[in-house]
Amino acid sequence: MKVFIETYGCQMNVNDSEVALSILQKAGYDRCESMDVADLILINTCSVRDNAEQRVMGRLDVFRQEKRRRSGVVVGVLGCMAERLKEKLLEHPAVDIVAGPDAYRDLPRLVAAVTSSGKQINTILSHEETYGDIAPVRMDRDGVTAFISIMRGCNNVCSYCIVPFVRGAERSRDPHSILREARCLIEAGYKEINLLGQNVDSYRWTDPESGETVDFAGLLEKVAELDPKIRIRFATSHPKDMSDAVLLAMSRHANICRHIHLPVQSGSNAMLEKMNRKYTREHYLGRIARIREILPDCAITTDVIAGFCGETEEDHQATLSLMRDVRYDSAFMFQYSERPGTKASRHFPDDVPAEVKTRRLNEIIAQQNEISQAINRSLEGQCFEVLVECTSKRSEAELMGRSSQNKSCVFPAAGHKPGDTVKVRVLSSTSATLRCEVVE
Repeated sequence: MKVFIETYGCQMNVNDSEVALSILQKAGYDRCESMDVADLILINTCSVRDNAEQRVMGRLDVFRQEKRRRSGVVVGVLGCMAERLKEKLLEHPAVDIVAGPDAYRDLPRLVAAVTSSGKQINTILSHEETYGDIAPVRMDRDGVTAFISIMRGCNNVCSYCIVPFVRGAERSRDPHSILREARCLIEAGYKEINLLGQNVDSYRWTDPESGETVDFAGLLEKVAELDPKIRIRFATSHPKDMSDAVLLAMSRHANICRHIHLPVQSGSNAMLEKMNRKYTREHYLGRIARIREILPDCAITTDVIAGFCGETEEDHQATLSLMRDVRYDSAFMFQYSERPGTKASRHFPDDVPAEVKTRRLNEIIAQQNEISQAINRSLEGQCFEVLVECTSKRSEAELMGRSSQNKSCVFPAAGHKPGDTVKVRVLSSTSATLRCEVVE
């Protein structure tokens, strides 16, 4: 039996697909690269924004055509969208199975029951499930970078965010299982490990027997110490929880990459309070100052929401001024998208007109592009060690790799391949890319 998995959304979803595939392989399934030959078609979904869900609905229509073409094909929806919509998804004629993020162990039973009992669903959220005992089947092609989920769920309940409702309460994974998985990746030849969590800074695990507690700073050091040649990255950090201990741990280990993604969402205290972010603009800027002090070569990236409920022009200008003060290397920037079931959808009217949201987002993007371009231009002439990830999208004769600061560098292949560490010099730049030459 062959299974085809299509994944949408964040790195956590990629890792979840790898867990689901591991469970299915033990049940006798082989992964295939095309749905045209698959007996089981799965789509792992994201609910963070409405357009992500609309893309999935479009794919389900395609899967329905495949079921018409070949009898016996089973289609399942996994992940956040499955948890949010539950039985509503079973109304789609293509869907046979709906499985939430904590139900992947049940997939073999759900699939087997489809033929005898009809459509199947399991969207029960767990307070314990971490999949810590399951070795994910890596789905990347180059074998360079791998993801390890160190925790699941989220307790922050930001008013705009659907994640706590579709991924459940926060729980941290046993660090021994994390280190075991990291060792396996190192032995398999991976060169970079990404530690994942909705809020990695709140990672905290206590040994039930000894009472020993491991926080994120401690875990980060334990993983970094496994092999000083392996690059370590992590995401995502939360401004209210990121401690100096994490920054000091980074400073002690050269193989922990000098890049922190620290979502701000808004520069306005009024908006931050309404978003339930649990920090102020002043606290956030204080965290930025400590990063610059302890890790002066660290790149900082962020998330920004334009047009949240009740956002005034003054609030918007506060966001732009904070971006100028921080000078992010890059940012993910979005218009606010109301998600059903969140506190914002229940209590705050989505009252910023669409054209105002668009204008504000365009201003945010334009300013960030200008800042990113200036930062990258200042790097011209400098040298960096980059980890080669893949062939450049524009030319087979060029490679793409990333520096410790997560800068995308493109340079002539010159006999190198994915997985190699290469020293390059920056020749020119755009807001998103550094064009380089190899330094022998």
